[in-house]
Amino acid sequence: MRRADRLFQIIQQLHHDRVITARDLAAALEVSERTIYRDIQDLSLSGVPITGEAGVGYRLMRGFHMPPLMFNEEELTALLLGARMVQVWTDKSLARAAHQAIQKIEKVIPEHLKPELVREEMLVPDFSISLEVAEHLALLRRAIKQLDTVNFDYIRQDGQHANRNVHPLGLFYWGKVWTLVAWCELRDEFRHFRLDRIQRMEVLNRRFQPLPGRTLQDFLKTQCNNE
Repeated sequence: MRRADRLFQIIQQLHHDRVITARDLAAALEVSERTIYRDIQDLSLSGVPITGEAGVGYRLMRGFHMPPLMFNEEELTALLLGARMVQVWTDKSLARAAHQAIQKIEKVIPEHLKPELVREEMLVPDFSISLEVAEHLALLRRAIKQLDTVNFDYIRQDGQHANRNVHPLGLFYWGKVWTLVAWCELRDEFRHFRLDRIQRMEVLNRRFQPLPGRTLQDFLKTQCNNE
């Protein structure tokens, strides 16, 4: 890790509301405590308002603002890979947001990292999702955020057709298939639905309340208990 990157990481580790020791900083950054002491001194001399002392711990003074974002190569690779996945595996709105995020990253990263933007060792195949699934995804994202009840026609695994009113809670991506986890009003319990089996869908003019026992967190707890 370059020293400039390490200094930035130290600032990221420090917070005004807690004290962190040199030992913890050294472990996090994989350097010696002596290196941390020297870096803290240099940061203080450069004007970063760090309070504390060796053997006790350090923290930032209140009111200090972080400098503009900086990324190392691994962080940049992770961000770009995630953004490219969003571009090809979600709906148009999120894909557009991912593209805009990449453009913003291009404007702020230093010159020596810009070659990472065009590296192709990690590709995201554009097998894409169908337009219908993308539309369902966009509609459900809004419904989850606004707590809107949703009605849709669904083709079950046995090929039978069904109609459901559900309280949409969360969307899960399994590599090729998006699924919706929801509270089903008909079954009065959690159910999950594949988005590629949903046909007609509409958002009802009826909000639902996230009642205890019916939230996404409750669903996740049931899954953990079943493992």
